[in-house]
Amino acid sequence: MGLQTDKETMKKGKEVVVSSPNTNDDDDNLNISEEDLDDDNNHNRGSGVSFTSVRFSSRNTSSKYDFVKVKVWLGDNADHYYVLSRFLLSRMLTVTKIPNYVAIKIALELKKLLIDNSLLDVSQSDLEANLFKLMERRGYGEEYINRYKMMTRFHHQRVPLVILVCGTACVGKSTIATQLAQRLNLPNVLQTDMVYELLRTSTDAPLTSTPVWARDFSSSEELITEFCRECRIVRKGLAGDLKKAMKDGKPIIIEGIHLDPSIYLMEDENKTQAHVQEKIQEAESLAADGSKTHMENDSPSINGNPSEVSNSTAHVSSDEGTLINKVNEVSDCLEAFDLAGSVSENKVLQVEVSLVQRMDKSTSVKKEKSGPEPVIIPLVLKMAEFDHKALLEEGISTRTLSDKCIVQDKDKLIRNLKTIQDYLCSFNSQGLTVVNISATTFPQTLDWLHGYLLECIEHGISSVSNENNRRPVEK
Repeated sequence: MGLQTDKETMKKGKEVVVSSPNTNDDDDNLNISEEDLDDDNNHNRGSGVSFTSVRFSSRNTSSKYDFVKVKVWLGDNADHYYVLSRFLLSRMLTVTKIPNYVAIKIALELKKLLIDNSLLDVSQSDLEANLFKLMERRGYGEEYINRYKMMTRFHHQRVPLVILVCGTACVGKSTIATQLAQRLNLPNVLQTDMVYELLRTSTDAPLTSTPVWARDFSSSEELITEFCRECRIVRKGLAGDLKKAMKDGKPIIIEGIHLDPSIYLMEDENKTQAHVQEKIQEAESLAADGSKTHMENDSPSINGNPSEVSNSTAHVSSDEGTLINKVNEVSDCLEAFDLAGSVSENKVLQVEVSLVQRMDKSTSVKKEKSGPEPVIIPLVLKMAEFDHKALLEEGISTRTLSDKCIVQDKDKLIRNLKTIQDYLCSFNSQGLTVVNISATTFPQTLDWLHGYLLECIEHGISSVSNENNRRPVEK
């Protein structure tokens, strides 16, 4: 009964006049209440905003607006709602490249605006309309609003996202991965070092406790061969997490030294080759079945019932490329047996239309079952030799690396890491993004990566939208 009352009192078009930002009103009380987080943790999926843990301030101060709940209703019929959280909203705004402290202020201003105008039940569209006005007031206009809408679609469509952060030791992989996860509000970061240790200690995988770059090898080729072998083993250990990410549409960042780009490139290439080979085999089978059918039947019999020709050549496969070949092969068979003159053009046209309809229907069903295509973004981190050597020596002098390798020959370690780095960077010619890391330009590099990943996500969202637009089939 209470739910029905709330739905009846909610009205659409609840946009209010937004005044200029007041930096003195409740800006000092910007901590997030624990009650607010608990409520929104149960409803955050409906808003397209994923939950990220937060460390509460030691000062037990929070805004008075955190103790008032604002229900945001979803859908045309307002069947579901979630409780607005300015913390989760500020995290979503941070994804659009709005600075964190500004995002917190905008989220507080929005909740203050709604509560002061007694808008405790508001639709998602009205909430966003008021939010966008506040963003524009602070100078974050169309570009940031479009990013917000794009990321909302990304979460709603549950497009799988896999970000691979490759690189050698001490180039900033963990730092980059953690910072990107915080900026993009992605909760899952997986380290290949942990997978390596689990496989080494818990299974009979042929892995050693000494890192590959700390061992002795007779040549660079031998080092790269061993490196690729270990990467393949770790890839098998990652199979479960990757499969779950693809199935559930959850984003994941994988970082570590045991990421060989050739493995992931090879997987895509094998899928393409297998698909082409399957088409060739089906085409050959189709041609063989067509020839057998025409050899078994006399010419007058086929002339008398041309529909049998189409039936005998249309049952093998429903793949798009094969079905197009069927149309051509039907005409070729008719011409080869000198049947084209005795079969009317309308009959041949009916055969082609029937096959094309089956092709469209089969393709539509296959896309519905497969779901959206994943967005996979591999990154290779590279550091200048001087900076890399300094960080490596610092890591060796601490316990970070001393427990993993023998540090007697630093030059050998640097040579091995340089060999692995050159191997990883060689995939730049195949389209992989190589990012130069430097301590002096690290903030700029991180900001560039943030924008680059948003562009990749937007491209993936556009691909999904184009597939959905082509999905309807004429009946």
